[in-house]
Amino acid sequence: MTSVATETLRDQLWDRRYDENIAPITELCDTLAEARPEQQVAYVDPVHDVDECKIISLFSNVGEMDPSGFITAGDEQATTRLLGIHWQLGLRPSYVMPWNVHPWFTPGEANGRLTAPQIEQGLRPLVKFLTMVPRASALVAHGTEAHRLADQLLKAQGPMLYKRGFGIYKVRSLSGRSFAGSPERQEQWLLESAKAYAESMTRNGIMVKGR
Repeated sequence: MTSVATETLRDQLWDRRYDENIAPITELCDTLAEARPEQQVAYVDPVHDVDECKIISLFSNVGEMDPSGFITAGDEQATTRLLGIHWQLGLRPSYVMPWNVHPWFTPGEANGRLTAPQIEQGLRPLVKFLTMVPRASALVAHGTEAHRLADQLLKAQGPMLYKRGFGIYKVRSLSGRSFAGSPERQEQWLLESAKAYAESMTRNGIMVKGR
């Protein structure tokens, strides 16, 4: 008897990347990739939703693009830490959406520490991204590069952000060497990230679990 191969979860998500709830962001990623044919742009996982998005997670995308083809918080440990924070707070995936400081990756090469020009190149894509999630009014910037781009965003788009009642929160990257430290330090960094997301949720009228 021949067994029928089942579609993996990754394949299912990949096939859904043009679903209505995420299509505008996917098309933005395609446009950015077309502008640089020698590079690639990671997509946003279709568990997220342009209409429900209230909070943006901005990642300093150092390293290689994840094999899934989707934006992640960094390495596997970073993803686990972030999911743990979201679970602890009761933050649904549809309410939050990830984005990378520098959307582009060169196939087979890892991004090193992002340069000032690379961070600056990420500003226009981020502004365009913000127009597609009009209900978002909070951004959590993970890592030094994300902090710098958030500062540029505030400087360039201050009136728009003020009109939206936008809040920016700067926390540590949850990935790799940036999160290297004693268990006590790591616990403190996790608490700081959780506080940023909890305040972002409160700002947007999203109930924080246990409160």
